[in-house]
Order: sequence, then structure tokens, then C-alpha cells
Amino acid sequence: MRGGAPGRSAVPGAPGARGAAAGRRIGIAVIRGLWRPRVLGAWRVPAAGPVVLAVNHAHIVDGPVLMGTAPRPVHFLIKKEAFVGPLDPFLHGIGQIGVDREVADRTAITRALGVLERGGVLGIFPEGTRGEGDFASLRSGLAYFALRSGAPVVPVAVLGTTGSRSRAISALPPLRSRIDVVFGEAFQAGDGSGRRTRAALDEATARIRERLTAHLADARRLTGRG
Repeated sequence: MRGGAPGRSAVPGAPGARGAAAGRRIGIAVIRGLWRPRVLGAWRVPAAGPVVLAVNHAHIVDGPVLMGTAPRPVHFLIKKEAFVGPLDPFLHGIGQIGVDREVADRTAITRALGVLERGGVLGIFPEGTRGEGDFASLRSGLAYFALRSGAPVVPVAVLGTTGSRSRAISALPPLRSRIDVVFGEAFQAGDGSGRRTRAALDEATARIRERLTAHLADARRLTGRG
């Protein structure tokens, strides 16, 4: 896979790199201004080439936290419901991709693959929506992008955004509290055969779930959040 020219996409409609780079700068300023992020293992993210970041999702701020702590600009697949009012041009402007989760959104799929074709970083919440953030219920979307593009998958655990269990899930983490972002080892989702069949997709999804669950457990032990 070959990337396109810097800041441009080889796929019409796919977001370019400049917007995501601006989003990263905004994320750094906001996240470091509000909380105390501790980033571990960022060196495990390949410095160049297409990458899929697979992130656990327990809070609405998980995406912005990762945008402000990842070593490279990230294009996230985000539910289309978030693209409302002034957030619509803003999210598009910083290179994010709206997706309809109820159907096979071909436009979103094409744009996401375009990011990877250009050699960019695609961020995915493989659980599809906010939950316990434990990778228990993975959808096949992550496996599809990994198999179709050949990009390595890097598991990411974002810990500390939900605060105590007594806090409402929508409540923001306490100001200046510590948030841990732990990057795991990159791996290939496929078995090396190049297959893209339904069976290969199911096998890759199971393989991804195992790797992500193990990484989350390791991250909790490493940060003392077990």
C-alpha cells in the first residue's frame, strides 16, 4: 500500500492529513489543559504507514483524549449523530469520519479505507458504542478494515475517564485527574493467507478480541487500575 501526497487523499472524499493534524494540536491543548494524561508505549505505534488504533470506549471523552495523546494524527470513525450543529463542520474540518451504524455505510467505509491507503491512522472503537470499555462485544468492522488494508492493529487502553463507579457515565473526569493511555504491541489481524471471506473475518474478529482483551488486562495491571 502506498500513501498519497502529504495532506491529500488518493480517494475522493476521504479526509486529508492536515485536518487531523490540526485536530491533534487542539486535542493536545485541551486534554493537557483539563487533565493529567500519562501516555505509555506510544513508541509502539509505527512512525509511518497505515495503522488502525483499536480503542476501548467507556466515556465520550475517550476519542478526544486519544487525539491529544497519540503520537500521530488520528482520523476517527464517529457515529453520525455527533455531526450536528456547529460540531458538523468542526469534526469534518479536523478530519473525522461520520458513520451510520445502522447500515453498511459505504461512504464512511470508502473514506476510512482512503485514510489507510494514504498511509494515515484510523481510530476505531471496535465495540461500536460506549459501554464497559472492556472489549467484550466486538463488531466485525475493525477486522474488515484491517484485512482489507493490511494495516497493523495497535490496541489502546484509555483508563481513568469514567472516574469512580458512583459517577454518572456522562460526567466528565475530575479536573486535573490522571488519565492513562496505554498503547500495545502492533499485530496483524489476519492469518497471513490473505483471505477476506466471511470465515476469515470471523476468525480475525476473534483474534482481535483476544489480543485487545489481553492488552486491557495488562494495561490495568501496569497502571494499577485493575
